[in-house]
Amino acid sequence: MVRRRLLLALFVAIAVKSSAYGVMFTMLDDYREQFGISEGALGLVIAIGFFTSFFAQLTIAPLADRGMSRRLIFVGLTLAILGNFAMAFADSLPELLGARFLSGIGLGCALPAMRRVIIVSDRNHLGRNLGRVLSCEVGGFAAGPVISAVLVEPFGIPAPFIVIGTALLLVTFVIFSLHIPEVPAEDHPTERFAVDLLRDRAIAAGVLIGIAVFFMIGVFDSLWALMMNDLGAPTWMANTGITLFVLPMVFMAPYGGRFVQRVGPFRAGGVGMLVGAVCMGLYGAIAAPWLLMTVFLIHTLNDGMTVTGAGVAVGMVAPTERQAGAQGLLGGAQTLTGGVSASFAGLSYEILGRTVTFAIAAVVIASLITASRLLVGDRWGLRGNLSAPAPSPA
Repeated sequence: MVRRRLLLALFVAIAVKSSAYGVMFTMLDDYREQFGISEGALGLVIAIGFFTSFFAQLTIAPLADRGMSRRLIFVGLTLAILGNFAMAFADSLPELLGARFLSGIGLGCALPAMRRVIIVSDRNHLGRNLGRVLSCEVGGFAAGPVISAVLVEPFGIPAPFIVIGTALLLVTFVIFSLHIPEVPAEDHPTERFAVDLLRDRAIAAGVLIGIAVFFMIGVFDSLWALMMNDLGAPTWMANTGITLFVLPMVFMAPYGGRFVQRVGPFRAGGVGMLVGAVCMGLYGAIAAPWLLMTVFLIHTLNDGMTVTGAGVAVGMVAPTERQAGAQGLLGGAQTLTGGVSASFAGLSYEILGRTVTFAIAAVVIASLITASRLLVGDRWGLRGNLSAPAPSPA
């Protein structure tokens, strides 16, 4: 019962912190109109959160494997809470940058530590629980625009951030009323950072699958609305595409996580991303909006069942005492890839056009999965019960 309460509290914390990202993305126009901050400066505000999170996940998060999970979750959530309250009252570029810096560092510290606790608390249900993490992340992000729509007009810009910060504060109190499992002192890794884990070819293969996922997401999210508008699609297709893209992940990810664990995360995640690569190529080859929506539907259902592959793969092959470092390594690589791919997509679409841009994306994704398959070797079919401890890196 205590373990279930802890997992539930961690899931809620992940959903609440993700909603802050959704709120931020939908309020850029408000900051521009009320405070006169340019689009380029607002882009920097968004970027600094991603890059600081990337830095923290690679350099600070591995401390959770050295008996500091509780401390990192506390520090990370506290910084995220302060970042939300700072966002509520920021009215200039330096203040916004500072608030996003706090949030980025905080979430980069807390999220891998929370993932470590979720993984080690119930390893036999790793796939299902990581699927729930994904549902919380995606569902929280999708809830952000709703929170903004309900609160900003009647109460002003500070309201969503105050509500999210307060909710995060309350769930933090719940988390720290419960026991958080730590790595025993005798099992603390001697490595300060987690980059050495890439020497394990299976972990490197899992990270490549994760990079492929976020490369796809960065390109798709950046171009869908623009592409559909250029093709003369109905407004609802352009405006609701991204929301519809994430809905299957919200509802299907826990079932998909179990499916991935049963079939094998490398096999399911790799094949799923190859299907995604085909869909990306078709987005560039098809000009009829209704046919694109058919491809889109196949794409979303495929992702809902297989997109947890990278997280489950890394969780299965990384040693128990290195889970935070491994998840931070994966999360950092994905965060960086999402930012880079979104920047690439906009520039390529403008210069090379829709067909070439999506063709490049398809080739990149397929190449990453091919490299992953070559790296993982005989462990491509790894699956099954996780009651045995994970092996140490080769």
